[in-house]
Amino acid sequence: MKVDWMPVTRFEQNCSVLWCETTGQAAVVDPGGDIDLVLDFLDWEKLKLELVLVTHGHFDHCGGAKEIAARTGARIEGPHRNEEHLLRALSEQGARYGARAQSFTPDRWLEDGDSVRFGGVELVAIHCPGHTEGHLAYFHAPDQWAFVGDILFRGAIGAWEHPDGNLIKLVSSIRERLFTLGDCVRFVPGHGETSTFGRERRENPFVGDAALEQVRCGWAAKGQALDGHV
Repeated sequence: MKVDWMPVTRFEQNCSVLWCETTGQAAVVDPGGDIDLVLDFLDWEKLKLELVLVTHGHFDHCGGAKEIAARTGARIEGPHRNEEHLLRALSEQGARYGARAQSFTPDRWLEDGDSVRFGGVELVAIHCPGHTEGHLAYFHAPDQWAFVGDILFRGAIGAWEHPDGNLIKLVSSIRERLFTLGDCVRFVPGHGETSTFGRERRENPFVGDAALEQVRCGWAAKGQALDGHV
């Protein structure tokens, strides 16, 4: 599998393009907008778009999913059904921020552990709540790539200070569902630079090993115990 990505819209959201080198069939992860730019890339690489994958229901990640699917005939898979209320409100979300976004229902809702396929490539969906309740990451084990949306960033974590966010779930998703995939796994976040889970486990000031040890020590000093989520 080959991988590339491009920032789209003024929110500079990373839209990833994945393709099977054998068949030329491709998938895009989180086409938030600037669909002509994404289509130009596909045309340049002579790729046929088969699959649109969505991590979660925020407009900057999936506002262009319906458009690119309609223009290419690709199917849309994901996110988790817990994002349904966000997908229904995509048009309103976009209008609030002056962005184009079209509401849609995916061809297939995904659950934790579901496989998604295009060409000769298979990825696994991982349910990672915390930024939103139905947030998914996608993992390609053979090449050790993950596409994590707004759960984890290089040196940061996703926002949780909104109705669908939950900090405890967010930290648990990162520590128990992403970091356990292995230190060597490279990931494309929803915004900003790529990184590896190993780097973030060592250096991330919010969910790295050192940060969590400080939290544990603080609770121990107060005579309390952590609840097991971190």
